[in-house]
Amino acid sequence: MVLSELVINAICYGAEPIRLRLIRQDVLTCEVADASSTSPRLCHARTTDEGGRGLFLIAQQFPQSGVLSVDPGRVGSVEPDFNPSQVWRDADVPLALRI
Repeated sequence: MVLSELVINAICYGAEPIRLRLIRQDVLTCEVADASSTSPRLCHARTTDEGGRGLFLIAQQFPQSGVLSVDPGRVGSVEPDFNPSQVWRDADVPLALRI
């Protein structure tokens, strides 16, 4: 959910090129970069709104999330809880999910 929200926001509101990067060190860092110079806007959606909740939910669930301005563009990042012992081994990953 987290990655899809960041990528979809970059596609809908960002500028090309769009890059996704996963960094696994002591923590897993998920980054989505695009060339837009505007900062994303955190919305507080009403109950009748169809959208506008994604970044709010990410900010609530993942305090280590944020956006960094870079030249050119911006990078949104999230550090979800990551337990290496619960990660799928390559053999456990369905073929459709392998990249």
